[in-house]
Amino acid sequence: MKYFAIVGCGHIANKHIEAIARTEGAELLALCDTNQARLDDLRAVTTAKLYTDMAAMLQAEPRIDVICICTPSGLHASLAIQAAQAGKHLIIEKPISLTLADADAIIEAVASSGVKAAVVHPNRYRPAMKQLKRALEEENFGKLSHVNATVRWNRNQAYYDQAPWRGTKLMDGGVLMNQAIHNLDLLLWLFGPVAKVKSIVDTRIRDIEAEDVAVAALKFESGALGTVEAATTIFDKNLEESIGVFGEYGYAIVGGKTANWIKEWKSSKMTQDQIESLIRDIEHDPFGVSGHQCIIEDMVRAIDEGRSPAVTVEDGKRAIQLVIDIVDDGYIG
Repeated sequence: MKYFAIVGCGHIANKHIEAIARTEGAELLALCDTNQARLDDLRAVTTAKLYTDMAAMLQAEPRIDVICICTPSGLHASLAIQAAQAGKHLIIEKPISLTLADADAIIEAVASSGVKAAVVHPNRYRPAMKQLKRALEEENFGKLSHVNATVRWNRNQAYYDQAPWRGTKLMDGGVLMNQAIHNLDLLLWLFGPVAKVKSIVDTRIRDIEAEDVAVAALKFESGALGTVEAATTIFDKNLEESIGVFGEYGYAIVGGKTANWIKEWKSSKMTQDQIESLIRDIEHDPFGVSGHQCIIEDMVRAIDEGRSPAVTVEDGKRAIQLVIDIVDDGYIG
């Protein structure tokens, strides 16, 4: 049995609580948050011990194997380092940090402590994304001309106003670091490293410090071109999230309000029966097992098998490196 604790009990902590409960060989031992009222609200859904200080939790609960860091992003580094130095394995919510220096500090603490650490990029586990990854590995689209990632979402002013850290550069980041980070991770995971970035980034609609809209042109080391469009300014509702790939032998678009459905798929390297079967499988179960549960399960196995987690802290650093490159090149606010 692997014993888990969660530090930071905002909305995202509920996904970790559910994922741990559904994972064989995992048990939630403790919750930690500086807000006692928030902890009290969780009493109805868990029997875990409650703490308002992580150091006190570590001292009182020596059985803890893994700590899930679910605080505002600007706090990830200090808490992750503290947990690693205490010999605890880590699952860190996205983004791993808001700066490269903090990411490097986490990576160093993990290496020197000999613990395992994963970053929560759960969209890799979506059934359609796994099929897209497989198709790319089998070169079913041939040489790629270009790819794209689109995030057209609504986060209204009330969303940002619900907590003073939201939308700040120090604690939260903007649309790229907070919302589109998942899609940038997918671009890197699916298509490899980015060699060049040209972008325009601005704060157009929301009253926040960080950007609320960004567009970027990328060139991957493979030679493929890419585009990114990310916004939280879309009126009224989430409109679209998609990943598209276009190559010499075909194309695919995985999209919808969330990128869970195959909207287009054509490949001269696949039979029509293969394509139709793939699409039917995705339509039958577009969500699959929760990505958070997959990450929890993978951590349990990684500890047992003495290997690195599937989504590493180095992966987390590469995603924020791309965010920083886009913002640094293009911010005009």
